[in-house]
Amino acid sequence: MRPIASVELAGFRDAMVEMCLATDLSEYNAIDVVGTGGDGKNTFNISTLSCFVIAGTGVKVTKHGNYAVSSTSGSSNVLELLGYKFSNDLGKLKSDLDKGNFCFHHAPLFHPAMKYIAPVRRALKVQTFFNILGPMINPSSPKFQILGVNNLENFNHYKNVYETLDVNYAIVNSMDGYDEISLTADTHVASNHKDFLLTPSDFGMEKIQPEKLFGGESIDEAAKIFINIFEGNGTREQNNAVIANSALGLHIYYPEKSLMDCVGMARESLESKSALTKLKAIIE
Repeated sequence: MRPIASVELAGFRDAMVEMCLATDLSEYNAIDVVGTGGDGKNTFNISTLSCFVIAGTGVKVTKHGNYAVSSTSGSSNVLELLGYKFSNDLGKLKSDLDKGNFCFHHAPLFHPAMKYIAPVRRALKVQTFFNILGPMINPSSPKFQILGVNNLENFNHYKNVYETLDVNYAIVNSMDGYDEISLTADTHVASNHKDFLLTPSDFGMEKIQPEKLFGGESIDEAAKIFINIFEGNGTREQNNAVIANSALGLHIYYPEKSLMDCVGMARESLESKSALTKLKAIIE
């Protein structure tokens, strides 16, 4: 099986967006923070936590996600366990945004074409381009996105595709293979304007060890980590990883603010439990 070309990935992305159950949430000027998965690192739900931290600063978040691929618990797993009700009803999505600055697009409810593709993927038993397509096909088409990829090949594919789109974006890949800012190594970033490296010290933080990001052995353990962090019981390393990813999202959303200003905003949202308040507002 040959590797996919960027132009082919762009074509599949366009087709999936055209076929999906689209949601017009443009009035909310929202952001998404999402990763491809597939890095095999089994981290806790850093991207989903970061979405709520960003929501806690007042920015609207329209997250797209699914059940776990490479970790114990994906965004859908943990939100479902915590009591979030998946829906493709536009009224509910808008209500969640109004109440908690956050709504969630559970991928199977918005991409009916995938039910025909899933059996083929299972039969092939190898990774295909569908493993990296998910973050690109958010049904709400947010104009701001932080996109995590798990290797340099996918980083370049994403860069080639997003250079053609009307999106304010940052594509991130940790140099040691995480699909997010892990703080375990420097992070390669591509945005609308430049390619650059971010070090832990750019966030005013220290490098951390990979085991500090472990996401647990079960969905229950993953959910416990999730709530512990929001309740102020996360470790320094867990908190910093969430704050760093949140800060880059805020920096893309507010380019006039410095990265360290955005670190401060994210830290305030987490430590004041504003992020927890937004989560509680949408849990039924």
